Amino acid sequence: MGDADPMDPASDLPDPAALAATLRDTGYVVDDELATIGWLGLRLGRPLLLEGEPGTGKTALAEALAEGLGIPLVRLQCYEGIDASQALYDWDFPRQILHLRAVESVGGHGDLADVEAGLFDDRFLVRRPILQALTQAPCVLLIDEIDRADDEFEAFLLEVLSTWQVSIPELGTITAQTPPIAVLTSNRTRELHDALKRRCLYHWIDHPSLERELAIVRSRAPEVSADLADQLVRTVHAVRQEPGLIKPPGVAETLDWARALRELGGRLDLETAAATLGVAVKHREDAQKVRAALDRILAR
Repeated sequence: MGDADPMDPASDLPDPAALAATLRDTGYVVDDELATIGWLGLRLGRPLLLEGEPGTGKTALAEALAEGLGIPLVRLQCYEGIDASQALYDWDFPRQILHLRAVESVGGHGDLADVEAGLFDDRFLVRRPILQALTQAPCVLLIDEIDRADDEFEAFLLEVLSTWQVSIPELGTITAQTPPIAVLTSNRTRELHDALKRRCLYHWIDHPSLERELAIVRSRAPEVSADLADQLVRTVHAVRQEPGLIKPPGVAETLDWARALRELGGRLDLETAAATLGVAVKHREDAQKVRAALDRILAR
């Protein structure tokens, strides 16, 4: 593979197993499929598109990549109504006004064109996440919950992912010296367009197997005893199998529940499970269903 490239933090990862080990050191445990698709994304310079139920670790993967590779994480949280300017850049209008007043206060009578040009100096530029990622190399760019944005924003994003450059009328074209490591997540509240999917390497992240979730708890919450971790993970898996839940608990809820039970003495019985159910189950209807089945769930 040759010497590691300082501008390519992934250059010293020779295979998917090396990436899996790097992520494991941060507490993020991946299976072989995710390690492989993640490594290919790094080697080929392609964005990763991760879909799955909430709480399955999509966002956490981007955070673990940044931590494991020792590079910054730039996060763009998508939402309904977001547009390109909110993701790209803005001008610091109050500072521009202060600049004009400062020019006036010292009796500035310079060339009007120079004064106007000074208003759009780089110091007045407010970098939003996309521009931050293009100018802060190398980094991980997390585009979280892209399914919440509309078609127009998705088209803008596709153009950025294809060229890694943007045009700012007052400054010209800005191109990333080193393309960011892009991770897009989607909870699949709407179907993304094929053009965006073709640009990315795709992976569906499901709830982890019992063995992998147990490894995650032991890695991320080592203070929790092995017996409690084993009992709790089995309980969470049983909860997920209950029919008709609005939102089954994710890995984040498993970790929270494990830490909460440890604070209460480190045991999981019918009484403590009922008292702490709100740590893991976040919908009233789900809580009613699970609470009614706790005897059976714990016996399982």
